[in-house]
Amino acid sequence: MSISFNTLPSDLRVPLFYAEMDNSRANTGQESRRALLLGHALPDAPIKTNTPVRMPTEALAQKLTGRGSQLHRMVTAYRRIDPLGELWVIAVPVPVPVPVPKPPGGPAWSCLGLVGRPQAPGVLSLWIGCRRLRVAVNPAQTLDEIAEHLTQAINTASDLPVTARLREDGEILLTARHSGMTGRDIPLSTNPLSAGEETSPPGLALVVDRMRGDDYTPDVTAAIAAMGDTPFDFIGLPFHDSDTLALFEQEMNDQSGRWSPYRQLYGHVYTAKTGSLSELVALGESLNSPHLTVAGYEPAIQTCLDEGVAARLARSAVFLRADPARPTQTGELNGVLPAPVGKRFTLTEQQSLLSHGIATAYVEGGALRIQRDITTYKKNAAGVADNSYLDSETLHTSASVLRRLKSVITSKYGRHKLADDGTRFGAGQAIVTPSVIRAELCAVYRQLEREGMVENVEAFRAHLIVERHAHDPNRLDVLFPPDYVNQLRVFALRHQFRLQYQENV
Repeated sequence: MSISFNTLPSDLRVPLFYAEMDNSRANTGQESRRALLLGHALPDAPIKTNTPVRMPTEALAQKLTGRGSQLHRMVTAYRRIDPLGELWVIAVPVPVPVPVPKPPGGPAWSCLGLVGRPQAPGVLSLWIGCRRLRVAVNPAQTLDEIAEHLTQAINTASDLPVTARLREDGEILLTARHSGMTGRDIPLSTNPLSAGEETSPPGLALVVDRMRGDDYTPDVTAAIAAMGDTPFDFIGLPFHDSDTLALFEQEMNDQSGRWSPYRQLYGHVYTAKTGSLSELVALGESLNSPHLTVAGYEPAIQTCLDEGVAARLARSAVFLRADPARPTQTGELNGVLPAPVGKRFTLTEQQSLLSHGIATAYVEGGALRIQRDITTYKKNAAGVADNSYLDSETLHTSASVLRRLKSVITSKYGRHKLADDGTRFGAGQAIVTPSVIRAELCAVYRQLEREGMVENVEAFRAHLIVERHAHDPNRLDVLFPPDYVNQLRVFALRHQFRLQYQENV
């Protein structure tokens, strides 16, 4: 017998026709590239904390995590850009405030005050993140009446990240729905649009201050453990404190984490932070992970940071699912409001951020767009500058290629025997040799080239090594040296003009 059957024995005597199924050459499927959002739910929400939950719609997020919760708002921002992709969430317990050290713990807060008196009818505008609240004002109203109407408008919009309470002194106290430092990332402003688009009633001003709060951060240890061995290619993290980032860096590492040869789960973590240039540069210098992208935004950005994380994650997921090697630059972050004109990072500042491991965004046509999603990896283990993992697309391309190779090898050669080249086995035998695997890998590489993920096939063939292990006859060792396609990042042109070309004499 030369043909290797999986189930039919060679001594079968009962007539007549038997057929076994073999799908080893039919597999063209791809793994679902899941996205994951971590965040807080309301205290009385029915969702179970530290448990991955599939979240197909914004309506389900509202039901399970509570209207106005961090996860509800993040899922809404995500689905605005990616309505079809597979999305999961993990509800992280809100950090428990501790009374010491000072200041006392609790949700972030801010006070709004009204100054003056309206001299003519108009509209008072308050922006909380991307949401604008508008209250009609007329000269007959007192400041207390205006403040009460504004308080009602805030609490009526129950999907906001804050609640409002009118104090006895006439000020409006805004309180974040969740404890922890993420409440300080809720932007508040009045009339942030261009001059002429928004104006307060004559004689009346709304004084807005930034959100203030504690430095407490959630413990994500249980949430990371709950991820288990489920692959998540796009992980959105609204927390940017050093402890949380260190835990995720450990989870994603190449030795024992999701990128290790033992787990092969892969994935990439996306988070964000607002701050001055020096603050963001300092953060970038403190990190050095190829599996983490930190987007840096101006302090005046008019979008809640957690919603910005979800929107950027969604845009990257949509682009990279379609083609992991194609750059995500220019991707529009639908629904995300940028910082006002004059308060945005300049070209020089963007260059500085990108040089220190912080991803950037830019505004074009009034829309905030991805400029470059670099990772925080800058130096190798010896402290020498290393740009091998500069762009996040390199990691997504690597994950796609490795999964393709795993699919081919496990589908076609999962139960094969291994022999040396030149072995005279019969046709149809479930036997592979190094040269057979080499030819298979070259065929896969050629297919990847057609898909625009790799280049230089002949150089790949020259550097590809497939050999049996020197001491383990059951092991095949492979050096697989792909040359990934690159992204068009910079177009440099020298404009050498002339006033008149001279005729050749």
